[in-house]
Amino acid sequence: MLKRISTLVVAGLTAAALAACGTGGSGGSGGTEGGGSGGDSIVMGFSQVGAESGWRTANTKSVQEAAKQAGITLRFSDAQQKQENQIKAIRSYIQQKVDVIAFSPVVESGWDTVLKEAKDANIPVILTDRAVDSADTSLYKSFLGSDFVEEGKKAGQWLVEEYKDSSETVNIVELQGTTGSAPANDRKAGFAEVIGADQKFKIVASQTGDFTRAKGKEVMDAFLKAQPDIDVLYAHNDDMGLGAIEAIEGAGKVPGKDIKIITVDAVKDGMQALADGKINYIVECSPLLGPQLMDLAKKVVAGESVPARVVTEETTFTQEQAKEALPSRQY
Repeated sequence: MLKRISTLVVAGLTAAALAACGTGGSGGSGGTEGGGSGGDSIVMGFSQVGAESGWRTANTKSVQEAAKQAGITLRFSDAQQKQENQIKAIRSYIQQKVDVIAFSPVVESGWDTVLKEAKDANIPVILTDRAVDSADTSLYKSFLGSDFVEEGKKAGQWLVEEYKDSSETVNIVELQGTTGSAPANDRKAGFAEVIGADQKFKIVASQTGDFTRAKGKEVMDAFLKAQPDIDVLYAHNDDMGLGAIEAIEGAGKVPGKDIKIITVDAVKDGMQALADGKINYIVECSPLLGPQLMDLAKKVVAGESVPARVVTEETTFTQEQAKEALPSRQY
């Protein structure tokens, strides 16, 4: 069931989001993007996790394009999946006295000190895509992103339904996202909660694939060698699942048949694999957060009250639904 989208979303958001999506590279630290028209423009410092997946590339493009459309000057930094790079970027934004800081945290922990520095400098912070585990929620104004626990639950619910008539043990391997990251922690927890109600579901191996296709292939290769009987793969994102498909085919097995595959994201390559029957089910996690982020930024800079949590609207896809959606898929 679709989650409720926040009332923050303004009319016309969908059109703006579609215009913002696509693929594109990441700028360097301190680089400027956006359509600011001089000194009156809002200046946003944005620290991105990296460019580890198709999802992240689409997310970056959405933020960059939405900033241009909103007339916000964007100072963009690619952290290359390193927390120390994000902390350095945030401190640089504080020194530059930007109007607002937004970032997608590499991991959940270890942000209190730098966020306190931003707060002391009276620079509001918005979290995008991923949360932090700080007990002091005054360190940021809002968190915009998906409900990762719910995504894990949706994956588990499909699996339970798929095997509802079977009494045999179902051996599952899990490709986790980056260790310590919010989506990895939450997608694992949500999935485990749902399948834990039935003892026939057994996770026989679970390891990080770092959200990358190459690592997904590498870890799946190891799973296949160590586990002679794998029924299901649950991958925390499409890219790891696509890498795993290469490993499965390399082992002489048929992905989607010999090993059923569940992934999260619904980027175009993943959707194509789903349409082709190599993936069995995808839980959507939309990367098109740019328009909502810019709307939030304008409100917090103006001193307006904003929701502490803004949840994006997402769905799920079967093979037939993927075939129907692919022709108009924008990312």
